[in-house]
Amino acid sequence: MSNPLTTYTGLPPFSAIRPEHVEAAVDELIAHNRAKIAEVLASGGPYTYDNLVAVLDEAEDRLDRAFDPASHLNAVVNNEALRKAYNACLPKLSDFATEIGQNRDLFNAYVQLKNTGYERLDTAQRKVIDNALRDFRLSGIDLPKDQQQRFAEIQSRLAEITSQYSDNVLDATNAWHKHVTDVAQLQGLPESALAQARQAAQQRGLEGFVLTLDFPSYYAVITYADDRALREELYTAYCTRASDQGPHAGQFDNSALMNEILALRHEEAQLLGYANFAELSLATKMAESSDQVLGFLRDLGRKALPAARREFDELKAFAKSTCGIEDFRSWDASYVGEKLQQAKYSISQEELRPYFPAPKVLAGMFEVAKRLFGVSVRERNDVELWHPDAKYFDVLDAQGEVIAGFYVDLYARQNKRGGAWMDDCLARWRRRDGSLQRPVAYLVCNFTPPVGDDPALLTHDEVTTMFHEFGHGLHHMLTRVDARGVSGISGVAWDAVELPSQFMENWCWEPEALALIAGHYQTGAPLPDDMLKKMLAAKNFQSAMMMVRQIEFSVFDMRLHREFVPGRGVDIQKVLDEVRDEVAVMKPPAFNRFQHGFSHIFAGGYAAGYYSYKWAEVLSADAFSRFEEEGIFSAKAGADFRAAILERGGSEEAMDLFRRFRGREPSVDALLRHSGIEVA
Repeated sequence: MSNPLTTYTGLPPFSAIRPEHVEAAVDELIAHNRAKIAEVLASGGPYTYDNLVAVLDEAEDRLDRAFDPASHLNAVVNNEALRKAYNACLPKLSDFATEIGQNRDLFNAYVQLKNTGYERLDTAQRKVIDNALRDFRLSGIDLPKDQQQRFAEIQSRLAEITSQYSDNVLDATNAWHKHVTDVAQLQGLPESALAQARQAAQQRGLEGFVLTLDFPSYYAVITYADDRALREELYTAYCTRASDQGPHAGQFDNSALMNEILALRHEEAQLLGYANFAELSLATKMAESSDQVLGFLRDLGRKALPAARREFDELKAFAKSTCGIEDFRSWDASYVGEKLQQAKYSISQEELRPYFPAPKVLAGMFEVAKRLFGVSVRERNDVELWHPDAKYFDVLDAQGEVIAGFYVDLYARQNKRGGAWMDDCLARWRRRDGSLQRPVAYLVCNFTPPVGDDPALLTHDEVTTMFHEFGHGLHHMLTRVDARGVSGISGVAWDAVELPSQFMENWCWEPEALALIAGHYQTGAPLPDDMLKKMLAAKNFQSAMMMVRQIEFSVFDMRLHREFVPGRGVDIQKVLDEVRDEVAVMKPPAFNRFQHGFSHIFAGGYAAGYYSYKWAEVLSADAFSRFEEEGIFSAKAGADFRAAILERGGSEEAMDLFRRFRGREPSVDALLRHSGIEVA
């Protein structure tokens, strides 16, 4: 029987994919790719881009087309059989990637191409060659055999345990729920949250309400529940997930995994001649050193801390005077913050929900992209999906030609990984036969799902998240680069990859754009002027506190990866406590285990790179300031951003592309201004 993962063309056949297909497809295609590399090298050259890079691109694309749908399904409809199949493939894929990176003959073939045919290549192709030679060195091509073997073992083990870390967070999230039968205990929760909790209970065959640690449920309680003990209970369960603390203490504990991950990363860095993993991580980023990154973060922290302290003092004073809370604690912060925002601006996320039905937001977001970049979006109903919530859209250029596509899966549910992300389904590239593979993206969020016959009603924060992920998607989908290794987000420096996503968030605050994305779900009425004014006035509410929190995460990440000492390790909790002493305004309780669920750095691509959010935010704020100068729907500025940033992918250095768009180096001033932070 044929395996759909090795035989399909076009879009993935999700309904035909079974767990037993995954490992078989990966085994078959690794063997095929290994043979293809041997065949290419057997020719002995002379090597050209077409007979070396493009041939291997075709083989790599087949492997990606087999594994990527399985990886996606593991994230959005996780089950035990699929997880087992997915995890079985990770060491194999890691070992094969390391094998390629340590293939001396293949390295020599790239060197020959660099030395003989390089000048005849276009800009993108040259960047592919340069990146490949860099990555060979970062894979240990220059190491002696015994050290190469150890490097391979490290990569394989890291693939295994970072996935286990992520599984533990998901399992800990799914393992906890609270059944509530007395609605009085849920006083303060908006009707939308009550309806969702009631629906969650019905899905479990229970009467009353069920609260979970899926973010929409957790957020509703921590922000609106008048019952302080209930807020504390959910806060405790949420911030101790996968740790040695809390209601499932030790059951899904990531403690040992975190230490092993840091130790292996440090060993990997030292094998490659770097002082620590932080310096190794920066070898492929815009930033030049960990000193530069920490200097950037601490400078930003110094500028934001005075305002953050004022915001926190105001919060505590309001908690005492209005909410009767003398001993202000972490589980009070969102609740009191919501009350304070209401008192100051007479506006709340819940009041805005009816004006942001998901279908209207999607349609408005697509119209924003059309006005900025000249592309239109059209839903398709003939594409296989993995869940009834998912949708598929084509992206068309100004001539009506389909140039890309994307899937959307917006709502939280059981067995779906938390958070929001964009991932690539298919990369754009031109094959050797001249045919063009169009890019396709996955856009995944965990918003409050629809209840009954009403559409999902989003908070403005969720709207902003949707625009953020769509920005990543546009970066992937609007590329014009034909070279696979630097097309879309491939090859983009990690500290620049957030530029388009954070850039797109700005339109969620512009009245002209809000007129497109907001409309009452029952009447279609636009967002009332008074609500709009209040929302805009509240834009920078606690923005300095939020900024220092992001700086806290970033400094913690960088210090962890630069301060690890062989034989002694690093005291993760101690580092986090020290960072909080330096930059935080609100100290969490001792049982808080934020680090045990910090998947960005322990299971994602942000290790020694979480600072990228703030780094890229400087770029995005400065880029948007051009639209403030020329008009937020300036066709010229939009076309220039598309041409300089979105279309070029990773084919040129990120700073060169930014300068091309902005005409100068980036400045931090726009970010501080947009955040409402005045610096003396």
